[in-house]
Amino acid sequence: MNNSQVDSNKNAPKKAHKEYAAIEPVPEEARHLKFGEMVATWIGANANNGTWYVGGVVAGAAFGGAALSTLIANPIAYIIMAFIGFIGYKIGTSTMSLTRPSFGVKGSSIPSFLVITQFIGWTAVNTFIAAISISFILNGLFGMPAFGSPGSNTTMIIGILIMTVLHMLSITAGHKSVNLVEKYGVIFIMILGIWETVVVLKQVPFSQIVSWRPSPDKMMPIGAALDAMAAFSLGWVPAICEFTRYGKTKQTSTIAPVIGANIGLFWFAFVGIIGSIGTAITTGVFDPNNSDPSTIVSKLGLGIIAFLVIIITSTTANAVNLMAAGISLTNIAHKVKSMNALWIVTILSALLTLVPLYIGSFLNSFIAFLDYVGVVFGPIISIMIVDYYLIHKKAYNVEEFNLPNGKYWFKNGYNFTAFGVWIISAVIFLLIRNIPLFTNSIGAIYPIMLLSGLLYYILYKIKNINNSSVEG
Repeated sequence: MNNSQVDSNKNAPKKAHKEYAAIEPVPEEARHLKFGEMVATWIGANANNGTWYVGGVVAGAAFGGAALSTLIANPIAYIIMAFIGFIGYKIGTSTMSLTRPSFGVKGSSIPSFLVITQFIGWTAVNTFIAAISISFILNGLFGMPAFGSPGSNTTMIIGILIMTVLHMLSITAGHKSVNLVEKYGVIFIMILGIWETVVVLKQVPFSQIVSWRPSPDKMMPIGAALDAMAAFSLGWVPAICEFTRYGKTKQTSTIAPVIGANIGLFWFAFVGIIGSIGTAITTGVFDPNNSDPSTIVSKLGLGIIAFLVIIITSTTANAVNLMAAGISLTNIAHKVKSMNALWIVTILSALLTLVPLYIGSFLNSFIAFLDYVGVVFGPIISIMIVDYYLIHKKAYNVEEFNLPNGKYWFKNGYNFTAFGVWIISAVIFLLIRNIPLFTNSIGAIYPIMLLSGLLYYILYKIKNINNSSVEG
């Protein structure tokens, strides 16, 4: 943080309950999040339906492959998240505002728009799964058709409306209410999650789960499982600074999110893996289309409490998703107030949740969504890290973030070098992601991230040499 920013922060008036927009630096006196609160926030964000579902999907790699991909891909993603989180802590602005020095003042609106679509998409995924649970509850209480039965769309729409109301309540005061939801919601998640894990393991012995293998046509290659897990966890990176800029200390903004995210991820991915495999053993059929928590809970007969776990975890995870989407919107539309932006993205996510009711496989939509996250955000994250740590040497000037013809304006507001690297990396990812060399080993996402970061650094150095030669 530069001296002028520190001075302005000290002189800034204290504003209670203010939700800072994307390019507004959070002053020191407004940084109230403590270490434990940050841990709880990221446990709540990751102990959710999407984590359970992706665990069920990678169960196609058998227990060993699924566990290995989880233990490798996700910690790497969260260490990367810590690097971005540190930038948010130092500069005090949102994640997408931090794309301005690398992609340009105007150029940052493009990754911001994609981030908004991603987090609205994640909200829709979690909401749809929670609505399935609500449909089973309504079926048990009132005899309404549960998901998958004729006439169940009406029940699902009721479930989506219920979840939308819960989401609105969870973001009523911006990051403060999100923190409150996470802090107390995580207590229920932990209690009920432990119960659910025990019940699943009582249904099917762990030894059977470990030895189970899917049929060859349902087997998922280890590289594909690594990519699925990497894309899932990297999807949280664009949300990290919305919280780390409120952190009281550096450790709160870097170490705490990594601890919380890994705890939530490992736990609920594990539940998803054993739940999906347990269902396959119990029913004799492994169908990744039925890996969603609600269907597994129904088939294993875990009861209404398990459905309530799914609803609670959806609310805690989506509070973070909506926070990230709303603040990213203010990076594009500066005149939209932060709270208004949060309401807008909440309504849009509810509308998007209706889409899976009228299309084909939810699984295919989910896998396509993970591919989208990998191809879009992997290179963006690498470019941001290289730009801050290696090119600008941890020295961004926040006063230039919205300045026409300033330091981060580049050409017409866009850094075409960054966009060129992004496009090249995305094309290469699409070309190599299904090559056996990658699907059967390390996956394609992390190699592409290394390539994009290296390419961006090299092109920057070449550009500097050329500029020096012209000046000389």
